[in-house]
Amino acid sequence: MLMANSWQTKLAKPHSAQLKRVDKPMMGMPAGSLMYISTPAEIEAYISAIPRGVWVDVSTLRKDLAQAHGADWTCPLTTGIFLRILAEAHVERVREGLSKESICAFWRVISPNSPLAKKLSCGPEFIQQKRQEEES
Repeated sequence: MLMANSWQTKLAKPHSAQLKRVDKPMMGMPAGSLMYISTPAEIEAYISAIPRGVWVDVSTLRKDLAQAHGADWTCPLTTGIFLRILAEAHVERVREGLSKESICAFWRVISPNSPLAKKLSCGPEFIQQKRQEEES
């Protein structure tokens, strides 16, 4: 049973994707841009499609999602939040001993040198270890 505040519960919470027009410049997006707000489930599906041993940076993920939805940008703030929720939920699954098939390889997008990696409960060392495992 999941605790009410577990990362897995946060990941399971329904989210709706949105397209929004940016009224004023924000986070590197010029005014008038069409911004896409993704969902944790969509980001999880994107990561799950990345082949073993391939790394995709967050900016590429955001560009790909924006292009797929006819937007100019994907929101960097919500993408970062959703990546954290996704990663922490899957770290919980690892700690619970769930099968490898039920674990999303978030380390294929989150760099061990990124600020996000330093915030994760598993730390950048876990991400580096998983990348090294995939390289061998």
